[in-house]
Amino acid sequence: MLSKLTEFAVRGSTFSGVLMLVIPYFKSEDRAAGRTLLAIVITLELAGVWILVLINQWNARFYNALQGRDWDAFVVEVGVFCALAAIYILISVYKLYFQQWLEIRWRRWMTSSYLSKWLASGTHFRMQTIGDAADNPDQRIADDIRLFVEQTVTIGIGLLGACVTLASFIAILWMLSNAAPFRVPMLDLSIPGYLVWAGLLYATVGTALTHLIGRRLIGLYFEQQRVEADFRFTLVRVRESSEQIALLGGEEAEKEGLLRRFARVIANWYGIMDRQKKLTFFTTSYNQAALVFPYIVASPAYFAGLLQLGGLTQTASAFDRVQTALSFFVTTYRNLAQWRACAERLIGFEAAAVYAEASAADPSGVAIARSESRAVEFHDLLLRLPDGTPLVSASDISINSGDRVLLTGPSGAGKSTLFRAIGGIWRFGSGTIVVPQSSHLMILPQRPYFPISPLKDSISYPAPSGSFASDDIAELLHDVGLHDLTHRLTEECHWNRMLSLGEQQRLGFVRAILERPDYLFLDEATACVDEEAESQMYQLLRLRLPNTTTVSIGHRSTLMVHHDRKLILVRDGAVHSLREARLS
Repeated sequence: MLSKLTEFAVRGSTFSGVLMLVIPYFKSEDRAAGRTLLAIVITLELAGVWILVLINQWNARFYNALQGRDWDAFVVEVGVFCALAAIYILISVYKLYFQQWLEIRWRRWMTSSYLSKWLASGTHFRMQTIGDAADNPDQRIADDIRLFVEQTVTIGIGLLGACVTLASFIAILWMLSNAAPFRVPMLDLSIPGYLVWAGLLYATVGTALTHLIGRRLIGLYFEQQRVEADFRFTLVRVRESSEQIALLGGEEAEKEGLLRRFARVIANWYGIMDRQKKLTFFTTSYNQAALVFPYIVASPAYFAGLLQLGGLTQTASAFDRVQTALSFFVTTYRNLAQWRACAERLIGFEAAAVYAEASAADPSGVAIARSESRAVEFHDLLLRLPDGTPLVSASDISINSGDRVLLTGPSGAGKSTLFRAIGGIWRFGSGTIVVPQSSHLMILPQRPYFPISPLKDSISYPAPSGSFASDDIAELLHDVGLHDLTHRLTEECHWNRMLSLGEQQRLGFVRAILERPDYLFLDEATACVDEEAESQMYQLLRLRLPNTTTVSIGHRSTLMVHHDRKLILVRDGAVHSLREARLS
């Protein structure tokens, strides 16, 4: 069941989706500060328009003083201008200050909200498996939120200012039009408010042509965000896998792959350049023509003696304000295109997160049931791939408390997928997995994850910092043969890069012993250590976690001595069935 946001995203209702992106912040726990800052910015924007109206009136008085060579009036108007300019500068400075304050608070809240949605109960994993449009979530959270917030505030306040400016200066322009009416030659006909109609016609034609020329920019900006993120992600992968690439001598292959991805960045950028060239050609011409257009329109009244120089400059200034307000979409079209692309990417992210969360609660998928029994049980379980292909079946199989079970089967049979289903992050399929009530399950993958933090905190992950005593961690490091790391417990480092995979697997056992789970699932967790070290790890588990149920995926025959039962995945038609097997 998808939310309204998902439906809007599917239908492409950007406006409705944008509202659902904007409104939550102003209803959030930070709403008081957000609303206050927004009110201040709006007030300063309106004050700025009021100052512009006063400056427009000042124009008439100042240029009339020049035309009449009135020195006293000239001096007074210079003083008035200095006061108005000082107030306008003060308003502009603090409007920007409070606007940026609003933007960073909004971005902070929105980033926290998106991280919570993305990292909630395996949503980030399901968003990948369902193959939704939320590619490069890191880029959407880091860049798209920043751009969306900045441009929403800038464009929104700009649009408000344009509307208020339009209302204010249309009244002025209408009065000026009536003071110097335009008459059709040889006809006793005057056009009331002709300057207003001229500005409206000029801006309407300009807006329509701008949209016609620049509408393709929206899709191009959307694609640019995607290909830039893909290229950056590939660079990160190369950095993370530098050791394997160096050992394989894969630098040339990586360079070719990176250049292929960068070629997409260049190709799309050329498309943006071509479209921007056409748009800039038109908008620059439009803006240059706007400088002289009001003088041309008002010149008949001026040369007929109906307008003084001050009235002409006031008319030109008012016309320019009206035309600028009406041409808001012309002057901000590039920003609007980029803003809409960011909004659509965030809407897509929201939709994918909602769908991933809904899929976790889908009653038609694999169900995780809690029971008072002391066993993990599989009832009519059928795991599938995201495309619906059947993968693993299991029924009437139990893993009892205290068992030490070895799970084997051919590569690709679905052993790791079975662990994912037990962990509750793989819902594709049907049937039920029963787990003991209030039991603590822990899955140890072949390559443990260690965050970039002090070593003791990386080992303790995901427990909060300080959950385990440094002396206890140091003792376990000695037990797994990593005594050299005991003096580095407070050192912060990228441990997944600094340590060999074998060392990382040993640290994984330290983490498991510290966590003391009721059920421990080991997914080839000793594949990168020698057989002697493997035996040492399992003996340590028996010693330190005597009551923990252990289930291991592995292919080595040496593992059999450390387990009491064996389960094997055997091909049964289109699927691999889980069956009990005798230990050799």
